[in-house]
Amino acid sequence: MVGASGAISGVMGAYLVLYPHVRVFTLVPLGFFVTSFALPAWAMLIYWFVLQFMSGLARSSGGGGVAFWAHTGGFVAGIIGVKLFARPDHIAMHRKQHWRPQRVGWR
Repeated sequence: MVGASGAISGVMGAYLVLYPHVRVFTLVPLGFFVTSFALPAWAMLIYWFVLQFMSGLARSSGGGGVAFWAHTGGFVAGIIGVKLFARPDHIAMHRKQHWRPQRVGWR
């Protein structure tokens, strides 16, 4: 069973390879208070992958529900696929430019 969640997992795996040091803001509940931390993308993505893998092991029987193995497989496929299909000249150029969105509208 591979659906949209498996494909999104592949995008997450590719993101891990291409942009591991981008900061991700994460909400963390501390009792009655909620705060946020900026963590590197690699830490959040590896944490998510481990959760999916461990959940797949815990629920190794078939049946309905969440397709944890599709998530882990999609993630690994994204890591491998981005290495196979990425053009290094485009990635290096993109990282040097510090891309910013362009303004759209009338001048």
